[in-house]
Amino acid sequence: MTAKKTVAHEEAQLDSAHLMGDFKALMADAEALIKATAHHEEGPLSTIRSKALDTLNNAKESLSAMEDTLTEKAKVVADGADDFVHRNPWEAVGVAAGLGLLIGLFIRGR
Repeated sequence: MTAKKTVAHEEAQLDSAHLMGDFKALMADAEALIKATAHHEEGPLSTIRSKALDTLNNAKESLSAMEDTLTEKAKVVADGADDFVHRNPWEAVGVAAGLGLLIGLFIRGR
């Protein structure tokens, strides 16, 4: 694996790890909020809290199952982009220049 591929892999892993970290923090905050309302044992708040806890538990299970899949997909995308740039360097430069031009026009238009 070349140094460029290694960098692309590391960036993809960092991005997916950052996304997972943010989602886990969101879930932890929601769980703390739900637990803070534990003293309301009756009424509609209790029902909502129970449903929210069930949803959080399901989300945690889904997150752990999808975490590896997301990381693997990010690696595949990074590999594909890296391979494209190596096979078609001038096309990649043209695409990057075009995107830069469009972004510049949008920024200048504001």
